[in-house]
Amino acid sequence: MSVKLSKAHNLAWRKFLVAHAMLIEQIEQDLAQAELPPLSWYDVLFTLSEAPEQRLRLHELAQAVLLSRSNLTRLVDRLEVAGLIQREQCPSDRRGAFAVITDEGFKMLNRMWTVYGQAIEKYFACHLDANEVKFLVKILNRLTNARDT
Repeated sequence: MSVKLSKAHNLAWRKFLVAHAMLIEQIEQDLAQAELPPLSWYDVLFTLSEAPEQRLRLHELAQAVLLSRSNLTRLVDRLEVAGLIQREQCPSDRRGAFAVITDEGFKMLNRMWTVYGQAIEKYFACHLDANEVKFLVKILNRLTNARDT
């Protein structure tokens, strides 16, 4: 099978990847300078904060996180040691466990959001006007919805 990717499409793809990598790196640096955990911690805490009863089975959490599904068990271990989440046994499946965000987890999530939100504004949002935002959302929706078809 031959690939018939235009130079323009290839360039757009590369720019998308570079922009993503650069933005994530800059946000990670801002979090580190504020002596806060990495973005993967925020991703797990945010996902749990939005879940029903602020809890998910570990396999559900692995499916729901955006940034890093690899090594989720070790990440959950670190979050638990830091007191930001706790594991609770599943009453219907003794082998299963829930990850549950703690009060300290909510506090850390808010501390991280202060830096993260400012970084989104500084590195991303300020470079787009309202029409560009609508267009970008439209394109990204098309790309993410195409996966479902």
